[in-house]
Amino acid sequence: MWALALAVAASRTTNPVLLALVIAVAGFVVVLRRGDAPWALAFRMYAWVAGVILLSRVLFRILIGGEDGGHVLFTLPTIPLPSVAAGIQLLGPTSAEELLGGLYDGLRLATIVLCVGAANALANPKRLLKAVPGALYEVGTAVTVALSVAPQLVESVQRVRRARRLRSGKTRGLRFVKGIFVPVLADAMDRSLQLAAAMDSRGYGRRGYLSPRVRMLIATCVLAGLVGVAVGVYGVLDGSASWLGVPMLIAGLVLAAAGFVLGGRQIRRTTYRPDPWRLPETLVALCGVATAVLVLLADPVSLVTPASPLTWPELPLLPTVAVLISVLPAWFAPRPALVSEVVR
Repeated sequence: MWALALAVAASRTTNPVLLALVIAVAGFVVVLRRGDAPWALAFRMYAWVAGVILLSRVLFRILIGGEDGGHVLFTLPTIPLPSVAAGIQLLGPTSAEELLGGLYDGLRLATIVLCVGAANALANPKRLLKAVPGALYEVGTAVTVALSVAPQLVESVQRVRRARRLRSGKTRGLRFVKGIFVPVLADAMDRSLQLAAAMDSRGYGRRGYLSPRVRMLIATCVLAGLVGVAVGVYGVLDGSASWLGVPMLIAGLVLAAAGFVLGGRQIRRTTYRPDPWRLPETLVALCGVATAVLVLLADPVSLVTPASPLTWPELPLLPTVAVLISVLPAWFAPRPALVSEVVR
């Protein structure tokens, strides 16, 4: 909830100062509250992905950007295109406004990716599966497995690097990338097969005691509710289509809640050592909710930094306070138990 709230705050603004503040807050909390489990090592990989996204958006603006009547910084040779692609120009003059527009868009998307990376680095996917409602247990299992893919790939890369280092092999350069690609893929396939066999032996996905009519009703309510929530969230964030916003969001929540209640009563599931919801969890969730609500209540004009005309980005008070509230989980959340300490 905390990471999704930061992602919502980042999606509402193109102000580079606010986006940099969101990145700093997410990185600070990750550094202070991540453990040494495999999934805690994935934040660096998400940082690389965010950097690639930012660079690609800027290069894309240079590739098919254009002058736009702005301040031309440099001019590249124009590549002619056939008449089918009329109106599209490859290379040519590149203006400062085009570069700033690509930088702002890429920085916003990169910030959202880093917020997702913070969730992957801080949340235990196995504990996350325990909190999934019964009606979404199969979907939650698939999502949990998907969320644990990136941390497992990072762990596989580190294991292969250690093995190559012990054999005095190269640990950098293009030859290292070629030598590590196949072992990492083979390790990922082996883990996938082991996970599938373990889940099948424990009876995941077997719901023969439910009638087809009940399963269809639960699936319809949950699916229709989630679609309504998605459309409603888009309407709330977009702001242009008011009829898609709050009404669709409320209707989707009601349908999804009905599916959850009906599925939870019909699906039999036992939980070993369920996680209690205590005060630290409440405070962390409230910090995220407060951040999202305050950013949504802020003036939309103050959240946008236009690329044309060229202006210095400002730091609005309410969104800044909202983002700074999200740094409090660095102290509200308990210190995670390290695997090395447990082993000792």
